[in-house]
Amino acid sequence: LPQLGPHLPPWLTQLPWHLLYCSGQDGFSLRTLYQCGGRPGSPPPLIRDSQATPSPAALQTGDTESASLSPPPFGAFSATTIRCSSGFYGMGETFLFSPELKVFMWTGRNNFFMKGGADLLMVGGGSGRFGLGLDGDLHHGGRHPCETFDDETLSPQEELCVQDLEVWGLT
Repeated sequence: LPQLGPHLPPWLTQLPWHLLYCSGQDGFSLRTLYQCGGRPGSPPPLIRDSQATPSPAALQTGDTESASLSPPPFGAFSATTIRCSSGFYGMGETFLFSPELKVFMWTGRNNFFMKGGADLLMVGGGSGRFGLGLDGDLHHGGRHPCETFDDETLSPQEELCVQDLEVWGLT
């Protein structure tokens, strides 16, 4: 997703990407994703649809419910490592993006950037909704407008059946 470059923090724009997690190789497991994405010294991760072009640190996926065989990816950028947590974490540099690469930056209304539990990874939140969420087996999730990013629904359907995921780190 080189197209996201203008939206990344300046300190990340020149760093190369490295594959840290791939559901096709590592299996569909949120626990494994945390382990691979949280290696010591590992940089901010990118989760993406493996059919898409590798890109800067972001949370990106496509789903099997789309009409096209290779749906365009959508997701969220995180300047911090994806990890299991008891509460929300992250920074104002976090953002969501749509398949059309429309970027939804932090609104400042809350600090619900990311939350990684054993059974759910969420990005964004407010009023009982999350911007992008993945369940523990990484096969299902959802995407909804949320206060953190004032985003539109990232894809035609709010419910998500995950096709492939990858975590890319910047070093």
